[in-house]
Amino acid sequence: MLDKDSHMLMDAILDYMRWVKSVEDQRGTPSHLRYTRILTDFLIYIIHKDMAWEKIFTFETLEAFTAYSGYKGTYSALRALSDYLFSQGTIDQPLQLKKPQPPLPDIYEHYLLYLAQSRQPSHRYLRQVRRVLGLLHEYLQRHNIKLPSVKIEHLDAFMTTFKVSENSRRLYRYPVRGFLKYLYHERKVIKRDLASLLVGPPQFAQRKLPKFLRPKQVKKLFDSLKLSTPTQIRTYALVHLVYSLGLRPVEISRITLDDISFKRGELALTKRKGGNPVTLPVPENTIKAIALYLSKDRPKSLSRELFLTHHFPYHPVSSNTVTGYISKAMKAAGLPSSAYWLRHTYAQNLLHVGRSIYEVKEMMGHQNIQSTHRYLHINTELMRKVLFDEEL
Repeated sequence: MLDKDSHMLMDAILDYMRWVKSVEDQRGTPSHLRYTRILTDFLIYIIHKDMAWEKIFTFETLEAFTAYSGYKGTYSALRALSDYLFSQGTIDQPLQLKKPQPPLPDIYEHYLLYLAQSRQPSHRYLRQVRRVLGLLHEYLQRHNIKLPSVKIEHLDAFMTTFKVSENSRRLYRYPVRGFLKYLYHERKVIKRDLASLLVGPPQFAQRKLPKFLRPKQVKKLFDSLKLSTPTQIRTYALVHLVYSLGLRPVEISRITLDDISFKRGELALTKRKGGNPVTLPVPENTIKAIALYLSKDRPKSLSRELFLTHHFPYHPVSSNTVTGYISKAMKAAGLPSSAYWLRHTYAQNLLHVGRSIYEVKEMMGHQNIQSTHRYLHINTELMRKVLFDEEL
């Protein structure tokens, strides 16, 4: 006889599989049979282990069942089940596919919470910051250095522990600088802002100006876009969003169905970098591209994110997916450029129509005016038009 927790799991799996079948019938790609085998084995495994409900959807159980079953696809099947149960309020949080990192001392954890609330970074970036700060904490402990007593010499020595190139070391230096600013400005733990001192060796003539597309290149890109497959329809909408609104790939990946107003022609960016929400007017062509994607391509899903993957269980796309498909479309058009070129082109277009540098800053979502000033240095088309009556 099954206990209460096993009965709950069995009912949850049956409910989930009924939903899966309805989705797959709509899409015409039946994969529910493979999921049924995995989840049936999972139920048997949980019953055999007599496992309590709160222990079922944990990383440790996922690892143990994967080793026990030998099935390929256990991670995706159990993640899909947990995502569904989380959306229904059956479990408190979805299954974590990576081993949870141990907690750091309170001041580190407070900084990570501050970073998450003020910057709204991706989970992947937060994990990276946690890892670097964990290494910093271990280094300071090993050398018996307290945070209030830390000096730039200690930090420079810590950075040398990363046996990587100088370009790669910058990726580790950046999270440490953010933590140092927090310690000085927010917590008053250290007496001097050491962030400005934590720099690499001098690099001369390394400043890179933003690259953008000329009007003929923009036309070439849009003329090359196809609408024959679901992937092409989704890419068509992605390109429109970057070109017409200058959105970052991570901002596009976070757009939800609730953020779009087709009636007003507006998009609300509630999770923008820097924590500054904004509502932007959306051009008609971009609204039509999104509507086409929603009506022709977006699969039925419990996720509220606008853009989803094309394979069941249809997770929200990542920022890397957005970047990859836009770059692929540009390469197919014969343009040696990346997704960020379109964002830079948007900034150039704003300057061309007479927007001030402060207006460009707000529409681009920059945190400081220095980031926006870079575009003034490359506004060559406008300068030639004014001085020489010449267009590129």
